[in-house]
Amino acid sequence: MPDQAGIARTSSERLRGMRCRATAVMTLVLAVVVSGCASKIPMAPMQSPVNSDYAYLIGPGDNLNIVIWRNPELSSSVPVRPDGMITTPLVEDIKATNKTPTQLAREIEKALTKYIQDPIVTIIVTGFIGPYSEQIRIVGQASRPQTLPYRQNMSILDVMIQVGGLTDFAAGNRATILRTREGNAQYRVRLNDLLQKGDVSANVEMRPGDVLIIPESYF
Repeated sequence: MPDQAGIARTSSERLRGMRCRATAVMTLVLAVVVSGCASKIPMAPMQSPVNSDYAYLIGPGDNLNIVIWRNPELSSSVPVRPDGMITTPLVEDIKATNKTPTQLAREIEKALTKYIQDPIVTIIVTGFIGPYSEQIRIVGQASRPQTLPYRQNMSILDVMIQVGGLTDFAAGNRATILRTREGNAQYRVRLNDLLQKGDVSANVEMRPGDVLIIPESYF
């Protein structure tokens, strides 16, 4: 008579072997699929020459120091409200967002001509947040996912320093930049190479409105 216990052990071992092989095949297939999908996403462009045309735009949450020359009683420091408006002496509810400080100063001058002769206005931004459309957003496996104000010549290394690097579960070399100003085009970036290997060729330029997406590792 066959040893029933031996037969059971043999069947169990065969089943475990089949499961291990199936798991290995699925892992290989998943790796190939992930690799194939990643290869379809172009690499992010490297640092470009300085954009001298960039001008800072005022956004909600910014703080503005408004100086009226020869009229200190009309000068003030005001925050930009969530609705994008500000209120100053003699000028109520004027829109400030998505304008340069110079543009806003000229508009306030125009409004003040009703009350004073030849007003000269200077606006100094003392708290920088910027409009929502220009902010940099970092989501996924960053140590501190958050929204950052855009700065001219900001690189992805600057962003990673601000968010404290990657988590232990991050797939840094599969991270992507979603570029809203290019119709939500996606570009792949190599954060592991940059942060762990010091590969400066992986340090790419960030642009206003970029969204950095850092996925979780599958393994």
